[in-house]
Amino acid sequence: MTTNSTTLALGTSAGTLAVTTCSALIMGALAMYTLLHHRQVFAWMRKIRKKDEESAELNKPAEWIDDLYKAQCGLAQKPCHAADFDEVTRIGNMIKGIAEDTDAIRVELSEVVKCVGIYTGTALPDPGPSLKVSLVEHHILLVRAMKQEAARWELERAINATQKKIKALRNS
Repeated sequence: MTTNSTTLALGTSAGTLAVTTCSALIMGALAMYTLLHHRQVFAWMRKIRKKDEESAELNKPAEWIDDLYKAQCGLAQKPCHAADFDEVTRIGNMIKGIAEDTDAIRVELSEVVKCVGIYTGTALPDPGPSLKVSLVEHHILLVRAMKQEAARWELERAINATQKKIKALRNS
């Protein structure tokens, strides 16, 4: 009976050892899987945080670009004098101030600032006290007004390109 109980004890001990070993291996595999899963989750969270930070960096320029779009649309197809460009100039100066600090859309913002300068540079001279305008002066003013509208169109094109870039950056 001693051999039987020794064999039984060894068999029970071997069975317990096998179960313990299997449990340890399974727990190790689960721990490794959990670690890998947490790495993926943390990488995803870093990606989302970075995207949120970049999006926050684009909020002000996007808002100012929208305001500039509205301001220049209000001046569409009408000859403007220097005083009419006050809002466009103000917004253009704000954009110019942040253009160098906004890496993601620096080129687009610089293009918008350049177009704002060209557009505001086409201001028609203030009409003098005389109400009569000669035919030659009228023709010159008409040509300048058409150049002004072309410059406004270029500004609008630059604004639209910047808005598309901001939208693409936010969606990526």
